Amino acid sequence: MNDLPVGWRWLTPHEIAGEERSSLTIGPFGSNLKTSDYTTEGVPLVFVRDIRSGSFSRPRAFVSTAKAEELSAHLVMPGDVLVTKMGDPPGDSVVYSGSGPAVITADCIRLRPTSEFDPRYVTYALQAPDARRQVAGITAGVAQLKVSLARFRSGVRIPMPPLPEQEQIVEVLEAHLSRLNAGIAYLNASKRRARILAKAVLAALIPDASAYPASWESTIVAKAGTVELGRQRHPDWHAGPNMRPYLRVANVFEDRIDTSDLMEMHWPEGTFERFRLMPGDVLLNEGQSPEWLGRPAIYRGVPDEVAFTNSLLRFKAREDVLPEFALLVFRRHMHTGRFQQESRITTNIAHLSATRLKNIEFPVPPMGEQKLIIEAATLQLDALKRLETKIAVFEHKAESLRRSLLDAAFSGRLVNACDRPEGEAVETLIDEIGSPLSGGASL
Repeated sequence: MNDLPVGWRWLTPHEIAGEERSSLTIGPFGSNLKTSDYTTEGVPLVFVRDIRSGSFSRPRAFVSTAKAEELSAHLVMPGDVLVTKMGDPPGDSVVYSGSGPAVITADCIRLRPTSEFDPRYVTYALQAPDARRQVAGITAGVAQLKVSLARFRSGVRIPMPPLPEQEQIVEVLEAHLSRLNAGIAYLNASKRRARILAKAVLAALIPDASAYPASWESTIVAKAGTVELGRQRHPDWHAGPNMRPYLRVANVFEDRIDTSDLMEMHWPEGTFERFRLMPGDVLLNEGQSPEWLGRPAIYRGVPDEVAFTNSLLRFKAREDVLPEFALLVFRRHMHTGRFQQESRITTNIAHLSATRLKNIEFPVPPMGEQKLIIEAATLQLDALKRLETKIAVFEHKAESLRRSLLDAAFSGRLVNACDRPEGEAVETLIDEIGSPLSGGASL
């Protein structure tokens, strides 16, 4: 640990909560709080996802007042610090800001600081890179990452100044973060606008089936080409003499295939050729969050010698359908929600079966018109892609700057003469965000 400024101390969550044992606790075990206890009104429940979002204004479930009294050891009050003990990664923290008491659920930690400590300071300190590294060091689990209360209680140390300095640090930090958050909100709005513009471009170039021009053939996906589901994965095929790479959902993005994280499995004799990809094949996500269901990309021959699994669907266009035009049709169906209409939902994941995909409408303009549509779409969508690239760069800068601000705050550098570099960096980034992105809105 680095040296601290004069008057600061390293303290654990246990020391911040004090000797009152109930000041640092987790939610009730499953047998003490079952889904059958949930009600539609009463005392709200706090879940891990509420802590991650930092929003408590719309509770997802409640328990009766009598049940809340039974679980009084797990009540959370405004001003308590909440920490996630599971997730990827665990350790997200927030000050509870609900309008009244609530009950935390099993995978949440409640830390109630004594009067010596500002809950906002404790929360920001737990968000700082050093604390996140410490939490990662005490995280265990394979299928599900978790931090036990015992490890959290004494396995994390927070740099703690006297209370007046805590309050001063929070004031300065929040002033910088509020401006940074305003810039991030602008980036998010720009992303939403870019998606709306992409939908408008695609819908204008490829109208609804009822408005196809007379020169276009109106058919369905199954008659515009062939549709196949990839090979199922199986633990028995994780090793073998014929290991070959394959693409899965994690590799296929909109109009882009990411080959940085390829996986391999054993392909018995003859099976690889059946599922081997050829340049011009269009791949679509079979399972995805609803808004990205059917997200398509063209395989263009890189990497060579690769197949696909049953998390993807393959469309091979017939001779008079250009793969690039098919890609636009599928992107149009994704952006307009057409694929969602054919989906089935399992555990928050939408699925698009090969059978349902085959029956979705598919226009086939004359070849010359297909080429003109591809040229127009490329011109307009490439401009949006450049805008999205700028947004991604600024998002990375914003996240790096947030880490720098938190590092400075909890090393004692933010409220003295050295605070200027971080503050100036915030203002510079806000200016950078506002300038080039505003031009993208005129597309």
